[in-house]
Amino acid sequence: QVQLVESGGGLVQPGGSLRLSCAASGNIFSINAMGWYRQAPGRERELVATITSSSATHYRDAVKGRFTISRDNAKNTAYLQMNSLKPEDTAVYYCYAAIWSASGSVSVEGQGTQVTVSS
Repeated sequence: QVQLVESGGGLVQPGGSLRLSCAASGNIFSINAMGWYRQAPGRERELVATITSSSATHYRDAVKGRFTISRDNAKNTAYLQMNSLKPEDTAVYYCYAAIWSASGSVSVEGQGTQVTVSS
């Protein structure tokens, strides 16, 4: 069974920084794309950032220049460095991964971590 474990959320003041981590574990053959979605109360889930197995990245316009996604393939872990945080970044952040495992190709999501940006 493959699972993702997230960490790194919390409360931060506007302009502050947080770093999210997402670690995959289980019987993993390879990981294709990894990334994060976020969902704020009363709003639809939105894709924040993705990174492919070759480390190509994509960001939604609202976070470009402030967020950086990276991955450590040896640790099956992705990171989301969030700088210059704004109140509108407040949301539950969910990591996801497209994984090739003993069960075949699976898409897995983490448990979510709360990010709150407030003074």
